[in-house]
Amino acid sequence: MRSIPDHQLDEIKKFYYIDKLSMREIAEKLSISIDAIVYFMRKHHLKRRDFSEINRLRFENKVPSFKIRPINSVYLKELKAIGAMLYWGEGYKSEKGSIVDFANSDPKMILIFLNFLRNIYGLNEKRLRVLLYCYADQNVNKLIRYWSKLTKIPQNQFSKPYTRKDFDISNKRKMEYGLIHIRYSDKKLLLEIKKTIDYYKNKYVGKVTY
Repeated sequence: MRSIPDHQLDEIKKFYYIDKLSMREIAEKLSISIDAIVYFMRKHHLKRRDFSEINRLRFENKVPSFKIRPINSVYLKELKAIGAMLYWGEGYKSEKGSIVDFANSDPKMILIFLNFLRNIYGLNEKRLRVLLYCYADQNVNKLIRYWSKLTKIPQNQFSKPYTRKDFDISNKRKMEYGLIHIRYSDKKLLLEIKKTIDYYKNKYVGKVTY
């Protein structure tokens, strides 16, 4: 095992604490073994990251699956605000959440939210997933075909539907087409949407115009 000379202490500290490189990345950069890095850090009593910090850095360095597009028109500016407000009202916003999950039964609302995702964030369409929620006496395949055609999301990206058994057939159904969840698995997108929601909350909550 090739050792690291002591005069490289400042260089190793810079790589690890300032550049935020992992020990493996430092080893690759210096063309040495990771064991040599571990030994060197122990020898010089350099504090190593805990698991929470390692996971945080991994998340920060992860390349997002979307690309934020420039807001260069009134239409896009309005769409961004509308989409954020829709998600504020109907989206899953748990602190521990890691996916975008918007649920509604109104076809036009679903289309507006999808326009928001597609035009503001430039999604990877293959990562979109749809979950259908409906009653057991409804034609599931027909509903999936309806939503797939409307949303332009292929049927093979629909998850196994949830069918509700405890319905009263005598009641007038309120969800003719069932309800769907539009889902996109990328925590960075969820955080971007929540950041936009916070922007509008801070800008308009408490404003008095009368």
